[in-house]
Amino acid sequence: MSWIVILAITPPIIIAYYIIFSDKFTEPAPLIIKTFLLGFLITIPAGVLNNIFIWSKINSYELTYIAGITEESLKFLILHIFIKRKIDFNEPMDAIVYGTLISLGFATIENIEYVFEGEFNPYSIAIFRMFTAIPAHASFGIIMGYYYGMYAFNNDRTYLLKSLFFPIIAHSIYNYSTQLGPIFFLISLLIFYSAWRAHKIFVNLQREKLSENEKKLI
Repeated sequence: MSWIVILAITPPIIIAYYIIFSDKFTEPAPLIIKTFLLGFLITIPAGVLNNIFIWSKINSYELTYIAGITEESLKFLILHIFIKRKIDFNEPMDAIVYGTLISLGFATIENIEYVFEGEFNPYSIAIFRMFTAIPAHASFGIIMGYYYGMYAFNNDRTYLLKSLFFPIIAHSIYNYSTQLGPIFFLISLLIFYSAWRAHKIFVNLQREKLSENEKKLI
């Protein structure tokens, strides 16, 4: 059982480590930990909402796309209500870091649940999700963070709407595509690539900065 736990929690931790240290001006450890733990906690209301709107229905498997709405909305609220007020939230890359940490905190608990409560071999589930669901949650967080960073440091509210709308769409399409066979993997790759491009834009922006508070046009 201990190996299953390790297999379940290691992928999100590795991705979190990469995102944290891809930030040229690394965020404070206490806020990193709090943000990751808040991702843990929103699995509770997400579970309640998903049970109401998805799992209580007869055609529940066909409704899994709704999780894109419930889960990404809760992640967005943490970013918008809790993170934006912090003094350390002071440049666009921070939105990607914290947005991804929220998503990966959520994904860690969800992964443990799927591994231990799934119908199939737990090792198979853990390995499959290592390359699909975990990077998908990270990608949703990066996409949310990218548009939220554009909003927070450009004062353009259209980006605020995009920071919620695009992760919801990506997550919903991802969930629905699990029913579409090989197309699922193509859609996953497109989502991962979109997140990689968004992250790269902010990484390149940081390379030109000498200090965290230095303003650069996005």
